[in-house]
Amino acid sequence: MATKEFGTQGRPAVDGISAERAAEAPRGAIVTHTATRALAVTRVATGFVFLWAFADKAFGLRYSTGAGRAWVEGGSPTEGFLSGVHVGPFAAAFRAMAGNPVVDWLFMLGLLGIGVALVAGVAMRVAAASGALMMAFMWAAEWPLARFDEAGELTRSSNPLVDYHVVYALVLIVLAATYAGTTWGLGKRWARLPIVQRNRWLL
Repeated sequence: MATKEFGTQGRPAVDGISAERAAEAPRGAIVTHTATRALAVTRVATGFVFLWAFADKAFGLRYSTGAGRAWVEGGSPTEGFLSGVHVGPFAAAFRAMAGNPVVDWLFMLGLLGIGVALVAGVAMRVAAASGALMMAFMWAAEWPLARFDEAGELTRSSNPLVDYHVVYALVLIVLAATYAGTTWGLGKRWARLPIVQRNRWLL
């Protein structure tokens, strides 16, 4: 049940939104307190996905990355995945990038930066753009459009268009568009920083 408060003109407000604003807004367009909290939980959970991927590849937590293949032990975070790309028009290009130190650093810094930004609720636009770009590259590497790989084997693609990379990218965009970092995050403080005030794309 919605919590009622009083708006600026003394009229009741629903979920912290004045009655005047509620009357002007299209039906269903108001984001409730419950919705903002759900978005905050989604933001932190998504950030944890990126942070866990970083930690596992960096330190070899023995889930997807064995201890001997950890980045800190000299392993490559990208070699295993990119060297196994055998499908799609960019397969040869991705295999050529496998194990490249520059690619490794960009990938790991991306995982860490996006994860920290999401969990803290800061730089959400930057995190969304960076994360969506990363997901686009990974989608292209897996190329779910193809039914068969270079060897003629089934790719076992579960969906030729919308796979989990697309869903993650959309989630990131929604989180940035709804200012999800302001609830249970540092989004409001971040937005007040002088450098962010001067460069709104940093929000």
